[in-house]
Amino acid sequence: MDIGVVFQCDPPASEVVRLAKQAESLGFSHVWTFDSHLLWEEPFVIYSQILAQTERVTVGPMVTNPGTRDWTVTASLFATLNEMFGNRTVCGIGRGDSALRTLGYKPTTIAELRECVTLIRDLAHGREADYKGRPVHFPWVRDGQLEMWIAAYGPRALALAGEVGDGYILQLADPDIAAWMIKSVRAAAEKAGRDPASIKFCVAAPAYVGDDLAHQREQTRWFGGMVGNHVADIVTRYGESGAVPQALTDYIRGRHGYDYAEHGRAGNTHTDFVPDEIVDRFCVLGPVEAHLEKLLELRDLGVDQFALYLQHDDKEHTLQAYGEKIIPALATASPLR
Repeated sequence: MDIGVVFQCDPPASEVVRLAKQAESLGFSHVWTFDSHLLWEEPFVIYSQILAQTERVTVGPMVTNPGTRDWTVTASLFATLNEMFGNRTVCGIGRGDSALRTLGYKPTTIAELRECVTLIRDLAHGREADYKGRPVHFPWVRDGQLEMWIAAYGPRALALAGEVGDGYILQLADPDIAAWMIKSVRAAAEKAGRDPASIKFCVAAPAYVGDDLAHQREQTRWFGGMVGNHVADIVTRYGESGAVPQALTDYIRGRHGYDYAEHGRAGNTHTDFVPDEIVDRFCVLGPVEAHLEKLLELRDLGVDQFALYLQHDDKEHTLQAYGEKIIPALATASPLR
């Protein structure tokens, strides 16, 4: 199992670069960032610095969307970074949340996401693509590669991940829900005539190593609010019909709106509805042994990467604990069953 890390692009950008360099030295495989240009700094500028100052890590957004930039611009950004630094980028992409809603826009449609994924991948590989009925290509791309990993909770987005995604991103670390989602993506892949084993599965969630569980919960409760914001859209569309696991719909009944000014922030003021049980299920908390137990369970379900959010007050210690203890232990651990 690979271990990645997810940063927010808070200023100074040099601090994000420093932490990315530290992550590589500790054995992390991927460095991801949020991509929401009104809330944080521009990630693609920062990626150039991260790639210039590292040798191995793969970088990319968790996640971008079809609405922020013209699709050909997004493809060109990835293709240019890959030309400069080798094929060391990955595109995590979804329908769009904070980057669009802070502008007053709605998330893009599944159809738009499908077209966007196909076009960005084709252009980044140097292939011709159809852009609004017009053939386009990058004549300067040589030996380009780019994997498209689709973030999804709802049934249609899960199906899309199975049909066209190189990877699937689930933003929560509950093994029961992960098993349900992975099964759905694999079924969609098989139905589309693809090899389900070819799709990479990434679970992303806050991780906090330590013994003060009550404090850790308060520092990561924001994540249940963020997930609930996504799930609320699904419940609005489908109702409580079994379109997503019941554990994802039950806890949001006490939700009262969402403030993007506090999006992804520890200690925000609008996540009181998130109970401790959900925090424990969605996040990875406690001492090293508890992290290993949950990660091994996820690995046995078929998860290829765990990407840990570090939006809390003990980033350095958690990063170090993963590099010194958890990553080496995972490398040598036998399957649980």
